Amino acid sequence: MTRVIIAERLGQDTFLAQTYNRDYLHVPGAVKDPGALVSFDTLNDVIGTARLESPRLRLHQNGDPIPPYRYAAPVTTRRHTVWQRVHPEDLHQRLAEGASLVVDAIDELHEPIGDLAAELEGWLRTSVQVNAYASWTATEGFGTHWDDHDVIVVQIEGSKRWKIFGPTRHKPMFRDVATPEDPPDTPVAELVLDPGDILYLPRGWWHAVTADQGTHSLHLTCGITPHTGAALLGFMSEMLRVSDVVRSDLPIHAGPDEKRAYLASLAGEVAGVLEDPATLDWYTATRDAEDIGRLRPSLPYVNGVPADPDLKVRLTSGRARLRTVTDEGHDLVRLAAAGSEVDLAPAAAPMLECLVSGGWWSLGDLAHASQVSVGQAAAVVTELLAAKAASVRTEAA
Repeated sequence: MTRVIIAERLGQDTFLAQTYNRDYLHVPGAVKDPGALVSFDTLNDVIGTARLESPRLRLHQNGDPIPPYRYAAPVTTRRHTVWQRVHPEDLHQRLAEGASLVVDAIDELHEPIGDLAAELEGWLRTSVQVNAYASWTATEGFGTHWDDHDVIVVQIEGSKRWKIFGPTRHKPMFRDVATPEDPPDTPVAELVLDPGDILYLPRGWWHAVTADQGTHSLHLTCGITPHTGAALLGFMSEMLRVSDVVRSDLPIHAGPDEKRAYLASLAGEVAGVLEDPATLDWYTATRDAEDIGRLRPSLPYVNGVPADPDLKVRLTSGRARLRTVTDEGHDLVRLAAAGSEVDLAPAAAPMLECLVSGGWWSLGDLAHASQVSVGQAAAVVTELLAAKAASVRTEAA
């Protein structure tokens, strides 16, 4: 599976302990069949059928966006709605002149890339958005810039040169109080990515990218949402609402002594959470459970899942978590996914473990894993569908 390829080639636990959030890493030839993820045919189909509009589909050149009217034209339907239709001949001309093409969140449009994103999410325990980038000339689409998230780049077709300059501000953020200083003149690394190569780059690292190898280039960039101290404090403000002190009105009209006493009480509430080493596990587990993943309807099964052993099932989130709980003296297995918690009998654990491992599973295989009937497995999956945690399909994935 893609997750195994990416995780193993990046170094798995060694990568997480020594490289992740710290340093760049280039792994040549990591993905043996990158074309299985996406191709130019995929881009043609998506652009031609999905009615993508800026900024979902956009062109950039020399660091600036190209106005959509230069490659698309408005279409007014008979019901007076308006959408932008891409004109292939104008699109081709802009790309030949040096523009770079971007399709945002292509993981929501093309299932193999959605699988890649979900498997990275399960490994890194954060949300991932994958954008597709295509270039035809040595003109830089975005100039030298930095991103407010880590990235994992997979080169799909052609080659692309990356100049990496490193960071000039420690961990800059999307909403920050200062702007990073300009990058140095000399890069710390200069790499050419060929098909199947992977590049990991931490957030805040300046870089410039160009297709200067005399061929067109197509690559995927997996944007990895950071977990920051600011995010933890926001989480704590939500969780600490159980406290009378946190819910109390601020004593803004009181005297210095009352203000001082209130702030001391509030500090004690916050310190009590921060002093507990389990707080980070609590935060991560909660955020995993809230992640809705890539929701997908399960038509035509609006009234439940039939006992068809050939039906295929998968979870909607790569960050689903499974644990054993006790409720009123009864042992249960709890699946936390897509903002819901589903409690089931321990017999369901083997099929849930299959689903949490990722990918599509037949209803028959799930029933076999838990040694239950197909009808019983279908009942479990029906509960998961009601909780937005799973999706089914009739055709093989």
